[in-house]
Amino acid sequence: MKKVWAFDLGASNGRLMLSSFDGRYLEIEEIHRFPNKPIQLTDRYYWDILHIFQEMKVGITKSLQKGHTDVVSLAVDTWGVDFGLLSSSGELLSNPYSYRDPLHSEGMEGILEKITREELYSRSGIEPSSINTICQLYGMKIRRPDLIEQADTLLFTPNLINYFFSGVKANEFTISTTSQLYHFKNKNWDFELLEKLNIPAKMFNEITKPGTILGSTLESINKELRMNPVKVINVAGHDTASALAALPMDNPNAAFMSCGTWVLMGVKVQEPIASNQALSWGFTNEGTIDQEYRLQKNNMGLWLMQQCKTVWERDGDSLSYEEESVLIKKARPFTSFINPDDPTFLHPKNMPAQIQEYCRRTGQKPPETKGEILRCILESLTLKYRWVLEKLEHLTGTSIEEINMGGGGIQNQILCQFTANATKKKVQAGPIEASAIGNSLGQLLALGEIANIQEAREIVRRSFSTKVYEPKDQLTWDQAYERFLQNVN
Repeated sequence: MKKVWAFDLGASNGRLMLSSFDGRYLEIEEIHRFPNKPIQLTDRYYWDILHIFQEMKVGITKSLQKGHTDVVSLAVDTWGVDFGLLSSSGELLSNPYSYRDPLHSEGMEGILEKITREELYSRSGIEPSSINTICQLYGMKIRRPDLIEQADTLLFTPNLINYFFSGVKANEFTISTTSQLYHFKNKNWDFELLEKLNIPAKMFNEITKPGTILGSTLESINKELRMNPVKVINVAGHDTASALAALPMDNPNAAFMSCGTWVLMGVKVQEPIASNQALSWGFTNEGTIDQEYRLQKNNMGLWLMQQCKTVWERDGDSLSYEEESVLIKKARPFTSFINPDDPTFLHPKNMPAQIQEYCRRTGQKPPETKGEILRCILESLTLKYRWVLEKLEHLTGTSIEEINMGGGGIQNQILCQFTANATKKKVQAGPIEASAIGNSLGQLLALGEIANIQEAREIVRRSFSTKVYEPKDQLTWDQAYERFLQNVN
């Protein structure tokens, strides 16, 4: 029996999963879960990376107390684009900024004065956006030039945490491709672009392949936690890349959806599709565990519902998932629609009010009750996923036959059924903990316990159940889709 620790950190919570592999079946056990949200300080948003790391150590301690002293490795996957900066002595210079920090837009504006969106896209395959690493760095040049001057090494979030555990500084391929600083044709950092933007190239060390064993946990960690050394592995550090590795995709003409705070929807391609058409539709190309690419669109996900519930909880009215489901089913369908990716919803002060205002602004009757607001969100999300699917088919010249959904968002069964209805495709949902499972599989591949990604997916099929959703009420959803396009374009 091989045991590994998989740390799966999302933009709303983090967790430690213990994975046990007997050569045929993989079992996972949640050891520790903790909230993870950006911290607002004055007008900036930060990740409390030290708190995150402390919670990860709490998780290891809990696992050891349960008797799991024979764990052989650990690995980390996280959201993309964000990073920490180290000094030449290896000290963390500042708490990492969150991609949700609104001031990153200054970096975007400055970059577009030097290079066009089209050229940026043709070099990286990444949709230009203020959240991207490149914009964060250029914004630092404007707001915090002292950080840029002091920085010796840039490490993306999963690689920064790996450094805390192992002392080894190494960025991994999948997370590096999210930065818009990776030149997909040259298969390396875009040093020409770094020079053009006057961003020091010395910060960018060699990019490692997914599955690189960095070394063992530091002696200081071992002593503090009273544990034996374990290997620290650079798996597919971007959580969506890890999630894709865990989806049991039997059909070569299937799309994937990684569902959580964000929903990332796409197909696997050997090389990026970085046409002007792909750019105009907002598609991006990010790395996979086998060093190919995901042509995908980053869509708003359950963030909208999470933010509504936060407002209601603040007002003393919290909803259980069961209550939420009942309210949605009672609400009248297709009364109003929003564009879930409208910038209005990225930095909300009061999400329910902003949804209502959007509907008024677009000439629609605003939803009033909690159920109406939640149903408006879910219908709008899934109709937008149909739009994304149609554009994927156009860009790849293939017909997508089904959708594989994974991640915590699939616990929302209404979301899964509405996705099937809206897209008119069969949906196979599962596994829920796709990112953590993919993280674990990546470790087992690096350790030589699994031969290849095909074998890994076969293990997933044996070990975890999935649920199939068939499309329903297709004519009604077709009519709703036409109205959706009229109201959000």
